[in-house]
Amino acid sequence: MNESDIKEQICEVGYNLWARGMVAANDGNISVLLDDGTILTTPSGVSKSKLRPELICRMTADNEPVYCPEGFRPSSEFRMHLRCYSERPDIRAVVHAHPPTATGFACAGIALDDYSLSEAVMFVGSVPVAPFGLPGSEEVPDSIVPYLPYHDTILLANHGALTVGVDLTQAYYRMETLEHYAKTALTARLLGGAKEIPADKIKACCDLSKGYPIRHPGYRKYN
Repeated sequence: MNESDIKEQICEVGYNLWARGMVAANDGNISVLLDDGTILTTPSGVSKSKLRPELICRMTADNEPVYCPEGFRPSSEFRMHLRCYSERPDIRAVVHAHPPTATGFACAGIALDDYSLSEAVMFVGSVPVAPFGLPGSEEVPDSIVPYLPYHDTILLANHGALTVGVDLTQAYYRMETLEHYAKTALTARLLGGAKEIPADKIKACCDLSKGYPIRHPGYRKYN
């Protein structure tokens, strides 16, 4: 996928996050690591419903701008994205959003780790809660480091959620699945508590996930 296509994909994912209520106002940020080591990322202060390819910033791994539109800069949370890339070479895309139900679990300090929903087991695994860090500070990148070796989906205490992937499609799908999982888990709790998948079937679910390829949908065009 070339840089132009990736910018279109970032805009599409941003729009989907907004349309599904997983971000409000100018919340959230998205990034993709390119083959040359530079990173495309969303600008600060722009609603994800209003993203356009020409607004996407390009940064170095040292947090220096290669290109930013005049008057724009990356989110202060971009340092969290940089930490993801530096900690794990397999990560090629990062999504940060505030999905309401999942963020409710994050605010309550409740991890989503009961292995009760097969799709969650297959595609996000257990979801821990990283300690609170002041938004925009180094506290947030520092808070996720202990979890990154073992988790692709992390709740951020009193803040939101973080998902990573081998590409942007996978990172975004994990955010969608996380919110679906959180809604299902909340409903199960209201009904008396979820019943976990039998232990011998959990590994089978994990093995099944390896047979599902990541599909790239077509992207809508932006004016």
